[in-house]
Amino acid sequence: MKRFTVHAERSYDILIGRGLLGELDEAVAGATRVAIIYPVALRVSAESLQGELESAGRRAILIEVPEAEESKSAAVLEYCWNALGTSGFTRSDMIIGLGGGATTDLAGFVAATWLRGIAWIAVPTTLLGMVDASVGGKTGINTDAGKNLVGAFHSPSLVVIDVNSLDSLPENDLRAGLAEVAKVGLTNDPSILETILTERENSFDPHQDVVTSLIERAIAVKAEVVSGDFTEQGGSDLGREVLNYGHTFGHAVEKCENYRWRHGAAVSVGIMFVAELANIAGRLSDADLQVHRDVLEVIGLPTTYPAGRWESLLSSMKVDKKTRGDLLRFVVLDGVGKPAIMEGPDPALLFSAYSNISS
Repeated sequence: MKRFTVHAERSYDILIGRGLLGELDEAVAGATRVAIIYPVALRVSAESLQGELESAGRRAILIEVPEAEESKSAAVLEYCWNALGTSGFTRSDMIIGLGGGATTDLAGFVAATWLRGIAWIAVPTTLLGMVDASVGGKTGINTDAGKNLVGAFHSPSLVVIDVNSLDSLPENDLRAGLAEVAKVGLTNDPSILETILTERENSFDPHQDVVTSLIERAIAVKAEVVSGDFTEQGGSDLGREVLNYGHTFGHAVEKCENYRWRHGAAVSVGIMFVAELANIAGRLSDADLQVHRDVLEVIGLPTTYPAGRWESLLSSMKVDKKTRGDLLRFVVLDGVGKPAIMEGPDPALLFSAYSNISS
């Protein structure tokens, strides 16, 4: 088992290994009641966890929510609040988010808002949830205006990453999760890119040690970044904002597609958009632009987006939470492993970048 510690508004551990669900016993020791928030597809796993908790003398309730981004709505949030109220949850009780990134985003926000904040544990079951959503304490829901515009910073008490959960994960979901791994490789740890390119077959096989290694290396970067800038205030360097590489355009794609695209696929297109933007601006070399394309294509992720949708995408980007006033703000690269900020780029550059990835 590998352990990382994140130092945020409070410190918490991230455990990575196989067969780790038993680690939850100690983590919930102080709670009388535990709510397990989970998607429909994980009902059997949730019921099994409920049985284990009740055998240990705790009252465990199940709160079943819709799959993926459909769960991140005000209506589902209210449904969860009502379930907690009916069950008499107090500040000494706890929530477990069991599922993909959307589920842990929701569970964390439920915990952040119930009684102004109760403890919660993230148990991500998808690769995307493991390397992205469950680590860092960003919680929230979507609105008609955009993705994750309503939320709170509320760190979990513990993150339990049981790699065995990936054994039954569909290959497309595994590849989508690798988008966030590749992102970290592009911004912070280029050795991750080398592994994906040279271990291209093993990188998609959850039974291989290389997948566990990629998870550990991606989380090592994120744990360090989050510890240095929990609430994304930035400073002399980009701080936590570096983790948003590809996300401004990616979130716009998700909204324009009514969240039918996998997050990783949308981020992949977003990464290519900002890479093209930096290249046109003379900040990213042709060779490094090609590295972006090579890695994402090896993973099997999209690198283009349909033409004729620029106005809708631009409108969505203007309400992105990284925008400052009327200025669009993008994380770009001045080279692989050299993140920087581009603020208020010329509209012609933006449209040119979009044109370069249009299909």
